[in-house]
Amino acid sequence: MSIALDTNTFGSGGAEPYADALRRGDAVTLELRDDRFGGSSNSTMDVARWIAEADDTDLTLLRSVTGPVLDIGCGPGRMVRAAVQLGLVVLGVDVSPAAIEIASDAGLPVLERSVFDALPAEGQWQTVLLVDGNIGIGGDVRAMLARCLELLTPGGEIVVELHGDTDRDNTYTARLVDARGGVSALFPWAEIGLRPLVHVAASLGVALLGSWTLDGRTFCRLGR
Repeated sequence: MSIALDTNTFGSGGAEPYADALRRGDAVTLELRDDRFGGSSNSTMDVARWIAEADDTDLTLLRSVTGPVLDIGCGPGRMVRAAVQLGLVVLGVDVSPAAIEIASDAGLPVLERSVFDALPAEGQWQTVLLVDGNIGIGGDVRAMLARCLELLTPGGEIVVELHGDTDRDNTYTARLVDARGGVSALFPWAEIGLRPLVHVAASLGVALLGSWTLDGRTFCRLGR
C-alpha cells in the first residue's frame, strides 16, 4: 500500500537531532515543537528510554500480546529486543537509518522501511505495536489505523500508546530540537487521546478491546 504522506519523517533533515542523539547514545530529552505557534514546545521525548532496555511497563505490555508482532517505528529496537527475549516472533520497522543501524548491529530483526510501503507477511501479523507516540507517524491517525488493519490477521490486535490527555486530538507540523541547537526539518505529526481514537477506530469498523494506564503511560487495545 502507498499513501501520499509528507516525505519528511520524524526528526530527519537539518541537524537530525534524533539520529545524532541515537548515535551518541545520549540520555537527552528532545523537544517536539509545533510550527504553527512560532515553534512553541508541544511535548518532550525521552531518548534515554528509547536506547535503554525495556522497562517494567514495556515488559508488562509484551507479556500480554501474542505473536507474530510488528513493531512500527521501532527505533533502535528496545521493544524488539525484549520481544525476542520473551520468545515472541517479532519484526521492527523504522525509516531512520541511524535507528535501524543500531538495531541491526545488535542482531535484532528489523527493517528500514516506512509502514506505508510493502512489508513482509502483510495480513499475517497478530499484534501491531504503536508505542512511544507512533500512532502520530505521518500526521494521519486514520490512515495509520487503516494501514495496520491491512497488516493484521482477521483476529489481530493493534496496541496503541496514547497521549495522556484523554481528549487530545492534535495534528500539526512539527520540528525536533535538541539542547545543542540541532533542529530537524518539518514533519507531520499527530497526538491523540483515548476518546477521539475510539471515534476514529469506529469509523474503520474497529472496536476498543481495553485500555489501561501504567507508570504514567496510557495504552489501549483495538481489534475488528
